[in-house]
Amino acid sequence: MSETGVTSPPPGRPPLLRAAATTYAARIAFAVLSFASVLITARALGPEGRGSIAFVMTAGYLTSQLATFGIFQADANIAAREPHLTRSLAGTSAGLSAIFGLIAAAVVAVLIAAFPDIGGGSKPEDLALVLAILPVLVLQPCLDQLLRAHYEVKLSNLGMLAMPLLNVLAVGILAATDTLTVTSAVAAWVAGQLASTLVLAIGVFRRLDGFGRFDLGLARRMLRFGIKAYIGRVLLLGNYRMDTWLLGGIAGPTQVGQYSIAVAWMEMLFFLPTAVTLAQRPDLVRSSPASAAHNAALAARGTILITIGLAIAMFVFAPFLCVTVFGEEFRDSVVMMRILILGAFGIVVLKVLGNALTAQRKPMLETAGAAAAFVVILSLDIVLIPSHGGLGASIASAIGYSVGGIAVSLIFVRALDARLRDLIPRMQDVRWVAMRLRRRAKV
Repeated sequence: MSETGVTSPPPGRPPLLRAAATTYAARIAFAVLSFASVLITARALGPEGRGSIAFVMTAGYLTSQLATFGIFQADANIAAREPHLTRSLAGTSAGLSAIFGLIAAAVVAVLIAAFPDIGGGSKPEDLALVLAILPVLVLQPCLDQLLRAHYEVKLSNLGMLAMPLLNVLAVGILAATDTLTVTSAVAAWVAGQLASTLVLAIGVFRRLDGFGRFDLGLARRMLRFGIKAYIGRVLLLGNYRMDTWLLGGIAGPTQVGQYSIAVAWMEMLFFLPTAVTLAQRPDLVRSSPASAAHNAALAARGTILITIGLAIAMFVFAPFLCVTVFGEEFRDSVVMMRILILGAFGIVVLKVLGNALTAQRKPMLETAGAAAAFVVILSLDIVLIPSHGGLGASIASAIGYSVGGIAVSLIFVRALDARLRDLIPRMQDVRWVAMRLRRRAKV
């Protein structure tokens, strides 16, 4: 680390564009495999069955992310700035994941027993399968961030793809043998999550010298930073997933099934900004504030430009994507999807600029942007879902995402001494993106 507090990246680090491109490609492959699984389960089990699966998976994912207390964010920052602590970070993360995962499972089980409606009508055995692997789900992003902090992009991407690959194979075989049920589909998802975490753990053993002992002092340090980032993460998860939970409890599994298809397609627009943030994070952690602001603004402009093209295409082809692919039963998903697409640009800004703020050790500022989106989405969900179901959830999300994007832009400009006009795409950005895309196409 230099006297200015800026840490130099290690030699042999992959170029940012290559890292972002490979991660984006992995995300696309993840989406294709996941959609194959969604298609199989939707065709075989219909909107209600698909809605039940989506509800249980969302409940498990949301609970696991709530149970992290931000420790994977601490892994990303500490491992990038202090690589010598990586082995201790791995061991301490494993210990904290076990503790937090088991506590979360117990809390959810008690809540469902006391308030059955929270379970959304799901079978107890389906929920039990998901609750049983919560410690694994908490550990998974920790291992991923440790590998990415050391630019082990290929291993991280391999771990990402293990889950949907195993899942689609399993549900495909079950459907072909006419044995696919909601419970067996949930079991296939659980097996995929276990496989994904195992791949990441093997990567940590082989490339990062394995898992050290649990370090109580380091755990305290991780939690001090992690909890600050955790609040923003909880709000972002609420923005992405709470509507599905509310929809399931208020409107039932059929509406969740319709809405889940619209969300699944729209979330493809999240893959590019997610790939950019994952690739940029180690560099932003090591950068000065001025350099971080410049690079994050450039990334935001380029990502917005590409997202515009993708969003227009998805808006036009929404009937094909929802009805032709999934069947006439999912026609209501078309308008939900088109409304959700309008909020995608707010998510791009929230992800890219919020990531820069957290990387620069200002996680509470990212939280403020996420909080603005959360308040709007939750308020509108409560008002609109009872009368409009999935359509109301779509409207709430699109407006909330846009509000959050505006809020985090203003915060980013003030916190890192940037200019608001630096976030607005320009003609030279269009030429730059086109040139880069042509180069990548020739490789």
